Amino acid sequence: MNTTVQKAIETKLSEALSPALLKVENESHMHSVPPNSETHFKVTIVSENFDSLRLIQRHRMVNKALEEELAGPVHALALHTFTHKEWTDKHGSVPESPNCLGGTNL
Repeated sequence: MNTTVQKAIETKLSEALSPALLKVENESHMHSVPPNSETHFKVTIVSENFDSLRLIQRHRMVNKALEEELAGPVHALALHTFTHKEWTDKHGSVPESPNCLGGTNL
């Protein structure tokens, strides 16, 4: 079975954190990588598991769940981790990712 990196990220985070909201975006096209790459991702996740945790602790939880991907195909991972209250207070939005400023097109 050939599973995409994005699908693997979605599956692992769903299993590890039981999120109320999970959005995994492949942003590789915004960087200097070959077409159809799966190397740069933005993850937005809302989970009760983040209640009372500091931001660094939340990121560590995500990184632990994605150890295999971070050791292999994933070059960059932008994390936006929220409790339910934080997500509601932000009106359900995260900042747009900037375009890549370095490298060359391959």
